[in-house]
Amino acid sequence: MKSIIGKFIDGGPVFTVTIFACLIIILALFTVALLKKESRPKLMDLMKHIGWFAVAWGFMGRTFGLIHAFDAVEAHGELTPSLLAHGLKMALVDPLMGIFVFIVARLAIIALVAVRKN
Repeated sequence: MKSIIGKFIDGGPVFTVTIFACLIIILALFTVALLKKESRPKLMDLMKHIGWFAVAWGFMGRTFGLIHAFDAVEAHGELTPSLLAHGLKMALVDPLMGIFVFIVARLAIIALVAVRKN
């Protein structure tokens, strides 16, 4: 469990916490959409937008991670693997989390469409 939380923090708290909040919001909207049939289309549309936001925010975190990595290289004047590690972790963790949240949102929307059809 510590390993997962450590990777979560490696992505940069500003980005990972925001993406995690998107995940919680999507799960809450999914639950509400299951209970309130009349507001399902509106909630499904909102889930789509939040899913796309999570992807965009993750890739923005990736950009900041790469900038951080290159700033570290510039400050030290030479390229070493340990020097790039933090920036590259941020560059990989944030888009991964954003894509995961997007997939969860899409699966929830698929489930709501399947329930609506039956």
